Amino acid sequence: MAINDFGITISTVNGSGSTTANNTILQSIFKMGIPVSARNIFPSNIQGMPTWYFLRISGEGYLGRLEKNDILIEMNPAALKDNIKSIKPGGVIIINKNISLADIGGENSIYQIPVEDILKKSDVPSNLSVYLANMIYVGVLSFLIGIDLEKIEKALDQHFRGKKSAVELNYRVVMDAYKWAEENLEKLDLYQLDAGKPFEEKIMVDGNTASALGALYGGLQFAAWYPITPASSLSEAVNEYITKLRTDPETGIATCAVVQAEDELAAVGMAVGAGWSGLRSMTATSGPGLCLMAEFIGLAYFCGNPHCDLGCSARGTEYRITNPHITGRSDFFIFHQPWRQRYHHNAASRCE
Repeated sequence: MAINDFGITISTVNGSGSTTANNTILQSIFKMGIPVSARNIFPSNIQGMPTWYFLRISGEGYLGRLEKNDILIEMNPAALKDNIKSIKPGGVIIINKNISLADIGGENSIYQIPVEDILKKSDVPSNLSVYLANMIYVGVLSFLIGIDLEKIEKALDQHFRGKKSAVELNYRVVMDAYKWAEENLEKLDLYQLDAGKPFEEKIMVDGNTASALGALYGGLQFAAWYPITPASSLSEAVNEYITKLRTDPETGIATCAVVQAEDELAAVGMAVGAGWSGLRSMTATSGPGLCLMAEFIGLAYFCGNPHCDLGCSARGTEYRITNPHITGRSDFFIFHQPWRQRYHHNAASRCE
């Protein structure tokens, strides 16, 4: 029996709402007192392109990705053939029943899920079915490896910030999938979770969240941003923690403001303007957004205007001008001294 020591690959398509499902799994396992780490890999921002999410569950606290994972959750038929190569021999495959099994060998334990049937039974709104389909693998995985359903509900409540209607709808789909698995699946594998002692005074954090916390503890007073993957969650985290960390206890007034601008140019312009007026300001963006911000950044440099521009990149091979939609796209940074570049390899260094 492999207890608290295995890896999971979740293969979906971009724009399908898989982030909510994947974060729910991650947070639920963490809330069970089990060390877990995750990596999100997305070759492109374009809706419909492949997306992968890797989870490593390690009772010893190891964080690095495994060369081959033990469990594959497959929701994208176009990626199945390649994903099979990344699973250990004898591993587990949890797969949408509509996907052909022709590329799968006989050495794997296979669990087929009737995603559409479960969605119909859950009676979800048709305009949300694409997004809620991913909650089905959350429920099935919970049954198979023993994720605490109470922790699932708490993770959803945290993700949707207590919005009752969203929590109830997503949790209903999870429960319907769990009950279907309980009634129809026989566990064939050896992978299992064993809850540990809850982590006291610890939070699950990624690099963007660590950067946001570092900025707030560093005295940030103003942040402007425009949504772009993978930088969006940084500004969202700043906004999330302002209530806890940057609210005056006597007046109840926030001492930091976050503004979502109409585009990247406006975002960096606001940050430069705020810095000019004496505030500690910042913006965050990625690849194409950084290109759009270049002129304002140059203006700030020549004027000696203090502000912070955080560039968030998907790690991997170089950004190739001929094909900007490949997996690795670390950006080209062109800065004059005394501008400094820092490339962070983990969440702790981002916060510092």
